[in-house]
Amino acid sequence: MESMSALALSVLLALVSAVAYAAGAIVQERVASTAPARPYAPLRHGGWWAAVALNGLGALLHVGALAYGPLSLVQPLGALTIVFALPMAALFVGRGAGAVAWRGAIMASAGLAGLLSLTGTAGAQSLGGGERPVVAVATFGGVAVVFLVAQRVHRAVVRSILLAAAAGAAFGISSVFTKSVAVDWTASGGLAGPGGSLPSLLAVAGLATAGMLLSQAAYRGAGLAAPLATVTVVNPVVSAAVGITLFGEHFRYGATGTALALGCGVVAAGGLILLTTERLGGHTGTSHGRLPAAGSQVRVPGQRPRTANVTEAVTGTVPQTATPPALR
Repeated sequence: MESMSALALSVLLALVSAVAYAAGAIVQERVASTAPARPYAPLRHGGWWAAVALNGLGALLHVGALAYGPLSLVQPLGALTIVFALPMAALFVGRGAGAVAWRGAIMASAGLAGLLSLTGTAGAQSLGGGERPVVAVATFGGVAVVFLVAQRVHRAVVRSILLAAAAGAAFGISSVFTKSVAVDWTASGGLAGPGGSLPSLLAVAGLATAGMLLSQAAYRGAGLAAPLATVTVVNPVVSAAVGITLFGEHFRYGATGTALALGCGVVAAGGLILLTTERLGGHTGTSHGRLPAAGSQVRVPGQRPRTANVTEAVTGTVPQTATPPALR
């Protein structure tokens, strides 16, 4: 009976954690739409700090869920963040999702949940002393490369997906270092000092901060579902990849489990593709989402109306000789 109570508490904490993460994502998206001049850290925006608090609460609840329940149960429940976020956004901020977005979100969540449920464990292990700087440098370097590539992408949705993927990778490796610190703490009865856990704690702080800043920027111009789904999928997939390669973790049921895990990965990837194409379809053309027809009247603030040419009708761009201050 006691074990059942602990399991029920773990499930409850995991579900509330997913709700907190979903609420944090909704607030981040709202902040991104109202404070576009500061895409990474709108420190003077009260909503930004509310999002930070909600994400921090989600993390604490997730850790509490792991303390009372098995990893194989808690991690898949985290995938429900995407499913919770869509109706919450529709209910509280009036941002409904279409059928394609719902299909993509459900596919991504189901694929991720299946993938995580098939991942076994190999006991309490942590990164070795020599592995930690290599993993940290590789992660920061990889995140920086993706960030720089994203800055050169002109399509807002694609740029947001890249930033969300970088954020998910940062969060995932942050979880790996968090696990390593927790194992060290248990083994030594406390922090191991500057030569032990302190560098790992600094890595956790740096990666978590980078993930928060990148995820905030990812919501700019891409809506809620696609960036959130990308972060939610990439985060545990990256940490699971490290667990399999460095911690000796494995997929359950041998070759059959590996094949099922690959299938779940394909389902999750398909969900992300649906969400991305849905956003691309909604952002094609001008800022109002429609291409100008050749011969139609084009109105640009601050300029006299004129006739759109064939090039503008094909590319969906309207050259401007001057940008009004209100649009900069």
